[in-house]
Parts: sequence; C-alpha cells; structure tokens
Amino acid sequence: MASPNAVIEEFIASHDIDAEQSGPQTFLITLPGEKKLVTHCALVVGEHSLSINAFVIRKPDENIEAVYSYLLSKNASMYSVAFAINELGDIYLVGRLPLTSVTEQELDRVLGAVLQYSDSSFNPLLELGFSSAIRREWAWRVSRGESLANLAAFAHLI
Repeated sequence: MASPNAVIEEFIASHDIDAEQSGPQTFLITLPGEKKLVTHCALVVGEHSLSINAFVIRKPDENIEAVYSYLLSKNASMYSVAFAINELGDIYLVGRLPLTSVTEQELDRVLGAVLQYSDSSFNPLLELGFSSAIRREWAWRVSRGESLANLAAFAHLI
C-alpha cells in the first residue's frame, strides 16, 4: 500500500489541482468554486490520521446565533467534514481520516465534499452574518456608479 503522502501527491498530479507542499506532511490545496471563488484547504498527514482543514469565511459581524444554528443544522448531514470555528470565530470545515482510508477515491470524495459545502454555504453565511455590510457596500457602489455584478446574488437584501 502506498504511503498517504504518495497517494496525495498522485491525486494532486492526476487531477491538475493547484497545490503546494508547505512541509513534509502538509499539502495546501486551492479548490475552485462558483459562489466562493476559491476554498483553501490544508491536508496534514499525522501519525495516525489525515487532518482536513478548509477556511470558509471570517467571523460574522452580526446574527451570530443564526449563523451557528445554520452551521449546526448543516453538520448533521455532512460527509467526512463538519463546520467548526477557531479561537477568532472564523468558520472552517474540519475533518479527520484514518491513514488507512487515504486513497485517491476517498480524497476525491472528501475534497468534493469540502468544495460543495464551502461553495453552497458561502452566500447563505454572507447573508446571515454580513447583511448590513452588504447593504452598505451596495449603497456605496450605487453612489459611485460602480458595478454591482458580484453583489447580484444579494439584490433581495436591498
């Protein structure tokens, strides 16, 4: 059986994924999305498990209880990763796999799940946690004649 590092390296090469190795056991992967344009994910090979950590969004400005309720309700149906917050309140997707489960097929499933959950939750999390900032940004852009293209998904908030 190939080492977890070798499996990850082969997976990255065969899927043409933007990635770099930041240490002998750490792989930094950039996953392209649609709503969230990129999701940065770290795969860390430990002694007994592979740790998956992906940044989703910074600490919400408002409605924190509603944001946490959303995250917890999503966690109940997610595969291999779950939403978590760090000491600053930033939101991540985190998970662990036993090293014996690190195969190309499982990496594909796990990274696909990370991308799906990050991308599909991005706009709802922005709406819940940053609606006041979105409204301010919209008004500022309108006052200056700036493009609203990347705020179009939030027009219903205005």
